[in-house]
Amino acid sequence: MYAEERQHEIVTRARGLGRVSVAELATRFDVTPETIRRDLDALSGRGLLSRVHGGAVPAEKLRLAEASVDSRETSFPEEKLAIARRAISMLPRREGLTVIVDAGTTTGRLCSLLPAWVSLAVTNSVSAAEVLAARGDLEVMMLGGQVRNLTQATVGEPALGVLRQLRVDVAFLGTNGISAEHGFSTPDPHEGAVKRAMARCAAQVFVLGDASKMDNEYLVRFAEIDEVDAFVTDGRLPSNRAAELRSAGLQVEPA
Repeated sequence: MYAEERQHEIVTRARGLGRVSVAELATRFDVTPETIRRDLDALSGRGLLSRVHGGAVPAEKLRLAEASVDSRETSFPEEKLAIARRAISMLPRREGLTVIVDAGTTTGRLCSLLPAWVSLAVTNSVSAAEVLAARGDLEVMMLGGQVRNLTQATVGEPALGVLRQLRVDVAFLGTNGISAEHGFSTPDPHEGAVKRAMARCAAQVFVLGDASKMDNEYLVRFAEIDEVDAFVTDGRLPSNRAAELRSAGLQVEPA
């Protein structure tokens, strides 16, 4: 059996049973557990399954679930750094530039890369604010509010109230999911509201996300496709999926 056939059966089985395990699949297909782990990683990267301890579940089952910062930090680190570098290269070269850096493990990699002509960085990320403040070469505005333990992002009216009064040059936003039909989405309504406010107060909006976010649709849409200037992603995004987004009017920038 070819890998493609095996992976198709794995997805079908996961959707039918609600969960599959590495051990059970290795026995069923008469392959090594390592082969099954590679299959599950590949299917997870394509957004068809979500990895859990010892196996995987259909991606649809976790659309309300959200991974912690610690777990996401180790996911696709090289791709996330490449995305951040590509996003930085798209910044206008103008003294006194102002930016928003949204909470997230991809956007977080921007903090040490911001060029000298950025004068102010606004963020709702506790970890990003720490990195930005340690630089000492730009002003940092940390948005107030309640800190979500899972994402270390501030949310709520204190953050929203400030954002309603701001106008910045560029907003760098993270996303949990993107699809041509549903736009950009995230599981948490409070974090979605902050992302939406960030997008509205920026002259340009760049959303950063690795290819595994493609075709994921979460509870809260924070931006339509036509409300974002560019989606910066990595080279693993299939060309037909990139073409679909471009047909919907979105500029896609592979790292």
